[in-house]
Amino acid sequence: MLELHDLTLRIGELTLVEGLNLQLHAGQLHVIIGPNGTGKTSLLRALFGELPLTRGGVRLHGTPMTPHALTAWRQGIGYMPQNTQLDLDLSALEVVVLGRLQRLSMRLSDDDLRAALEALQALDIAHLADRPVHTLSGGQRQMVLFAQVLLRQPRLMLLDEPVSALDLKHQMQLMEHLQAQTTEQGWVSVAVLHDLNLAAQFADQLIVLGDGRLQAFGPPAEVLSRDLIHRLYHVPVDVHHDRDGQPYVRTLRATRPAAREGVAHAVCGTTGA
Repeated sequence: MLELHDLTLRIGELTLVEGLNLQLHAGQLHVIIGPNGTGKTSLLRALFGELPLTRGGVRLHGTPMTPHALTAWRQGIGYMPQNTQLDLDLSALEVVVLGRLQRLSMRLSDDDLRAALEALQALDIAHLADRPVHTLSGGQRQMVLFAQVLLRQPRLMLLDEPVSALDLKHQMQLMEHLQAQTTEQGWVSVAVLHDLNLAAQFADQLIVLGDGRLQAFGPPAEVLSRDLIHRLYHVPVDVHHDRDGQPYVRTLRATRPAAREGVAHAVCGTTGA
């Protein structure tokens, strides 16, 4: 279990996150949603130990995060930040193997190499193994870094917009694999997503942030509502439910487009005049 008690982050006079209290259970995928600038990335960075807490505390399976033991704390975390730019003269396979950096010696073991190849195969990107990572597209780099994170065998997964550069197929592959491994391995998994429908489809629990504060927490079917989304994002939406009872969001245009036939008639009439 990951426990957040009164977690508060401030930089000078700017409050990033205020008074967050949460209990996140192992074996569940928790997805953070909310408008831009509401503290989502700051929260992940704080959980990784990159941002110091102004107030409050964090515990993972009973062990507190402390400033003097951050190296040990991070060894149990698989962290994938937003920036996937890799200016390294390494192959995709070599980047994945770095997921076991803490246990690597001067010689790469067969087990480490096999595990790295299996991670690439599981994500359907084994064909990239020998490609220099700096030649890969943004989406391909995201998949390679996700494979690296998997190889860490973490207790806690922190993923910041892991599907932002992926096409629809690879979005589903990554999220399916993340959800399955979270359940099978008993990870505490926390991901930031902007796609509300993807979040609703895969999250066990949604963490909804607005203005740095917790606005809602719970299963998607109980949390996602038209009023909540309109209040946070200031856009009109309809919220429907699929055959499994999961919500999906449809945004509504503020103004209705003119009928195509009417527009075509008006253009033709103008031309004829």
